[in-house]
Amino acid sequence: MMGRPLVISDCDEVLLHMIAPFRDWLAETQGVTFTMNGNDFSRSMHYADGSAVPGPEMWRLLGAFFDTEMHRQAPIAGAIEGMTALSRDADIVILTNLEDHRQEARTRQLADHGLNIRVFTNQGPKGPAIRAILDEYRPSRAVFIDDIAQHHGSASEVTPDIARLHLCGEPLLAPHITCAFTQGHAHARIDDWASALPWLTARLHGDTND
Repeated sequence: MMGRPLVISDCDEVLLHMIAPFRDWLAETQGVTFTMNGNDFSRSMHYADGSAVPGPEMWRLLGAFFDTEMHRQAPIAGAIEGMTALSRDADIVILTNLEDHRQEARTRQLADHGLNIRVFTNQGPKGPAIRAILDEYRPSRAVFIDDIAQHHGSASEVTPDIARLHLCGEPLLAPHITCAFTQGHAHARIDDWASALPWLTARLHGDTND
C-alpha cells in the first residue's frame, strides 16, 4: 500500500539560514572574511591579508561551525510555518548533507524550532538517498526541496518521478548559485516560502505534477 504524500527537504538555506551566521562567526572569531565570489564557495573565504583560506582549512572551519555554532542558525522566513502546514496532510523528512555524527544535533536543532521530524544525513549526491527514502515510505506522491542544483540533477537521474523544487531562501547566496530549473533538473525555482507553499501543496494534493 502507498503511504501519505511525502516531502523530502534539505535544511540549510531552505529551512534555516547557514551562510549568514557562518560569515558572522568567521569574522567574529576566526579573522576570516566570507564574501560569495560568483558561484564558487571555495573562493569565498580570505584572511585579513587577502590570502585565500585553503581547501582543507575551509572544510575544517565549516565543520567547526556545525559542531559548536548551530544555535546561530535562524529560520528562513515562512519555512517553519510552511513545513508545519504541509505536515498536516503529508509526511516530512529532512535529507541533509551533514556527516552522520551530526544527525542528532540537527534533529534537536529543528525540534528547538518546532519541527519534530526525522532527519537523514548524507554525503555526496542525494539521488541514491532519495531513492532509499522513497522505497521505505512508498508515498502516494513526493516532492524534493533543495538549494543546490547538483542535488536536483542527481534526483532527476535516480528518481525522475519525484517533483523537484529549487528553493534558496538566503539572499546572500541565491543570486550566485546555479539554477536547477533553468538546467532542466528542477520543476520550479521559488526562493520564498509564501510562493513555494502553494506550489508544494498542488504537487502533493492537486491534479498535476508538472
